[in-house]
Amino acid sequence: MSALLPDFPWDTITSVKAKAASHPGGLVDLSVGTPVDPVDPLIQQALAAVAAVPGYPTTHGTPELREAVVAALKRRFGITGVTPEAVLPVIGTKELIAGLPRTLGLGSGDLVVIPEVAYPTYEVGGLLAGTRILRADSVTQVGPERPALIFLNSPSNPTGKVLGVEHLRKVVEFARERGAVLASDECYLGLAWEGRAVSILDPEVCDGDHTGLLAIHSLSKTSNLASYRAGFVTGDPALVAELLEVRKHSGMMLPFPIQSAMTAALGDDTHEAQQRERYRARRELLRKALLESGFRIDDSEAGLYLWSTRDEPCRTTLDWLAERGILAAPGEFYGPRGAQHVRIALTATDERIAAAVERLNS
Repeated sequence: MSALLPDFPWDTITSVKAKAASHPGGLVDLSVGTPVDPVDPLIQQALAAVAAVPGYPTTHGTPELREAVVAALKRRFGITGVTPEAVLPVIGTKELIAGLPRTLGLGSGDLVVIPEVAYPTYEVGGLLAGTRILRADSVTQVGPERPALIFLNSPSNPTGKVLGVEHLRKVVEFARERGAVLASDECYLGLAWEGRAVSILDPEVCDGDHTGLLAIHSLSKTSNLASYRAGFVTGDPALVAELLEVRKHSGMMLPFPIQSAMTAALGDDTHEAQQRERYRARRELLRKALLESGFRIDDSEAGLYLWSTRDEPCRTTLDWLAERGILAAPGEFYGPRGAQHVRIALTATDERIAAAVERLNS
């Protein structure tokens, strides 16, 4: 099975990471979107409070967790029409995405559509299931094909691009016409910096009808829960029930203490707002320094990355940054159209962001 997969992207930048790490001031690692700020005490306490519970958790999650998801989606994003029965916690959204084509029973006769510049796991999910894969950003690129599954990602990783309501409506309509499941990765929905990011479950997008739609959400970013592997999927009750049935048989259940921590995180907006402001401040500093040092920043209206270019091959830019002790992710990780960009993450401490700014300005 591993022979079907591409090389793990980060394994290909070990030498440039070593070069960046040799800088006298140490490495500033802006290559990955892993949180560096502490987990809020409220969440830690919720985790610890149930540490003594010995029994198996349910795959569907506690009623309290599912109700907290419904309330948070409405309160934070204006998403209505979601019921607790149509919420399914998952062991981090990466595993859900990687396994979704197989869980839906797709195989060699099926087509999976992914964005042209995309998080690598969408492609990996198709490869693991043995499907055909098409990179496309518009319905016209799909042509007469009838895809079985379409992945959307807005706000995008890596580009930070936000798809508007009309674009999303067209994709929803197209998916329903072709009988495709539409899975929208919305992990960065709460991190819009310019304009508004909307869910495919927003009434403006789907008219309150969730048929054929799945929205995938993570608490890794705005609640700093990457180590907790805390995410969930919701949308079409029939599709969620199908995923639940497979996951029950597979024993894919989220640990009970993590479910408790998620419930606390979803019920509290204060810590999320504080974290968002930390990222906003880091973004402003990095963005200004990159522009002043000759970069152009494309898209990047939302999310935790600045999609940056010097209009040269991305590996050349990677070396330029490494000479200054800064590590970024080459855009080619995300597809051929990313070959002249680098993805620069906001996920470093204030001290390391300040070091990167100083080095870019020197």
